[in-house]
Amino acid sequence: MSDARDSYLDAELDFDHLACPSPAYVVDDALLRRNLERLKAVQERSGARILLALKGFAMWDCFPMIRDYLVGTTSSGQDEARLGAETFGGEVHCYSPAFTEEEMQVVLRYADHLSFNSPGQWRRFRDTVAAAPRRVSCGMRVNPEHSTGAVPLYDPCAAGSRLGTRAADLAPEDLEGLEGLHFHTLCEQNSDALEETLAAFELKFGHYLGSLKWVNFGGGHHITREDYDVDRLVRVVRDFKVRHPHLTVYLEPGEAIALNTGYLVCSVLDIVENDGTIAILDTSATAHMPDVLEMPYRPELIGAGEPREKAHTYRLGGLTCLAGDVVGDYSFDAPLAIGDRLVFTDMAHYTMVKTTTFNGMRLPSICRVDETSREVRTVRTFGYVDYMQRLS
Repeated sequence: MSDARDSYLDAELDFDHLACPSPAYVVDDALLRRNLERLKAVQERSGARILLALKGFAMWDCFPMIRDYLVGTTSSGQDEARLGAETFGGEVHCYSPAFTEEEMQVVLRYADHLSFNSPGQWRRFRDTVAAAPRRVSCGMRVNPEHSTGAVPLYDPCAAGSRLGTRAADLAPEDLEGLEGLHFHTLCEQNSDALEETLAAFELKFGHYLGSLKWVNFGGGHHITREDYDVDRLVRVVRDFKVRHPHLTVYLEPGEAIALNTGYLVCSVLDIVENDGTIAILDTSATAHMPDVLEMPYRPELIGAGEPREKAHTYRLGGLTCLAGDVVGDYSFDAPLAIGDRLVFTDMAHYTMVKTTTFNGMRLPSICRVDETSREVRTVRTFGYVDYMQRLS
């Protein structure tokens, strides 16, 4: 590793990145606790109950810490519900666009709250729920038809959305036996978007609220982002509870729990030329950080600048056969060398939960940084068996 690169990383990181396997996801416990403290304060000030959305962050080795702050988990199906029940505890919420008969039998063993996507799904399973050996509070996801996001791919209120039932498709009898309503319309947004959406929700569905027990405001709340308006969020929730004092309010962020708490440490394997200099890494955009291609976005890299901002510009590419497996173009003060470590930031959420073994690539190891000693602990490594057991 070049001395310049090493010294810059040492200046930016207060843990030993060389103590991590490469590649590895590294979650910093001190940064995670900072987020949790902020979320706990929101709970205490607003009266809302906050759930960890496992679809965004499901590193269950961290759950003993997280459950000291949050009331439970929310899941997207049977396996997430089981993981939440067995490794986190507390309340277990579950929603899916549709359930099978077999999955419903599993979900009912673990979920405390269950949101259905349509009146048809509720009619199909209401007798099954009633016959379950444990009580489950059921609700329905609704679509306020109020878009606040800029990207249609992430907009549950876009025309033709399959997510949630519109007011025009809902009748009072459809809610018989249900105790809650659930809406989820945001993605990485501030509390002004929630305030707008909540007004649309109450306009379309407010006449149903008197007979219910809870409302779930969904996820997408970027509560732990530096510019997030927490005071507005607290006011919005408290004002809603004044209007509807009998209702329990839930928030279910996933990204906000782990936002800016983790890294992806990787290494340079080769450097080649083709209309520019290309550094090939031991990681992959498509397999290890898929949102880079799906969102798309350009992740931050410690010590790097925009193309041609610094003296040496490289395209950083992954190991798979996909021609577009490229993280992006970055510039550096000193030339890269084979063996150099690179550290991408904000790599805790929507990474580990979305990885693949495409091309037989091994998954990155998972590490944690102790908040006091700053020592790195490798929680999990992956090998051939993890790839083989996904296939048959």
